[in-house]
Amino acid sequence: MTSIKYWIQRYQLTSVLLLVFLLAVVLPLTLDIFRLNLVGKYLTYAFVAIGLVMVWGYGGVLSLGQGVFFGLGGYAMAMFLKLEASDPITTKIQSTPGIPDFMDWNQITELPTFWLPFKSLPLTLILIIAVPTLLAWIVSFAMFKRRVGGVYFAIITQAVALIVTVLIIGQQGYTGGVNGMTDLKTVLGWDTRTDSAKYILYYLCVALLTLGILLCRWIQVGKVGTLLLAMRDKEDRVRFSGYDVANFKVFTFCLAAALSGIGGALFSLQVGFMSPSFVGIVPSIEMVIYAAVGGRMSLVGAVYGTLLVNAGKTFFSESFPDLWLFLMAGLFIGVTMAFPMGLAGLWESHIVPWWKERREALRRAEVPAPTAQPVHAAAPAPVAAKADHSLPDGVRGQSV
Repeated sequence: MTSIKYWIQRYQLTSVLLLVFLLAVVLPLTLDIFRLNLVGKYLTYAFVAIGLVMVWGYGGVLSLGQGVFFGLGGYAMAMFLKLEASDPITTKIQSTPGIPDFMDWNQITELPTFWLPFKSLPLTLILIIAVPTLLAWIVSFAMFKRRVGGVYFAIITQAVALIVTVLIIGQQGYTGGVNGMTDLKTVLGWDTRTDSAKYILYYLCVALLTLGILLCRWIQVGKVGTLLLAMRDKEDRVRFSGYDVANFKVFTFCLAAALSGIGGALFSLQVGFMSPSFVGIVPSIEMVIYAAVGGRMSLVGAVYGTLLVNAGKTFFSESFPDLWLFLMAGLFIGVTMAFPMGLAGLWESHIVPWWKERREALRRAEVPAPTAQPVHAAAPAPVAAKADHSLPDGVRGQSV
């Protein structure tokens, strides 16, 4: 018990436990399966948000292209699911049975070579992490080794997002084009559209997100986390101390890309499709907003920020279909101006001090007041006999 308490205090896991309780107990008991599936979709974006906390909040490197890695992970899983849905029996009406339908529509008669690894689920799971990480390594190594950072790196990541989007849309016969990959229904014959499957996928998403938060928290409290903060504030001083700053930035950027790829794969599983609309510049900037609203220095805050923004988007679009974009813009601007450090900053600056003051007041109220000591009446001091000059001299001094 003592060791558990030590780990909770060392890694500040109280907020993580509260988040897990909310996601794993409260929401499944209070929401129907449709709304819970929406929350599961929101949580896939949270993988990108916690990655941005590491690379932006701790590393000081703003990336505006995280949607690329989210999309690559999503497309990797979608390719496996699409191949399973394109068996020769199901596609027997096509000109070339056994290949995805969009390939048949574009007169492709043979499965491309780069699709072949996605026939295997274990290999697909490896590629979900490996492909985004490899692209992140190429981009970050080329940039950070040349000390390219700041706004220039943000612009470069935007350019990468645009290039990948154009590539996916342009290669319609191999990627599905602007429509993406749809009709993803089963995983090894298991129907993912049933209510029980949606519950399982939701809890799988919660479990993997929790593991991702714990991994990032472990990095933050260690030496790497300390160096990341030092590099963010005084990069030259860390470099002059003998550390290779570029390698730490590359590591953090690759970590964020791997987390984003996992989120994209879970998105394809839960939603049943993947399209280039999740890869471009606009979704990448939205993902940065998730981290900014939640607090770019807080892993748990980034998850709450993701849930808040997406829940607001759903509520506004359902209740105010003509105004929801303006309302979302007002939400972003208002939160950013009122709480520059996000929800986590609001918690630290207002809620925590209020809670500490309240606990201290309750503690003082519970302490019994000291009992008053009994006061003993002092014996009256002897009063000297006063001469009575009104009596005769013979009577004066005698008792009457």
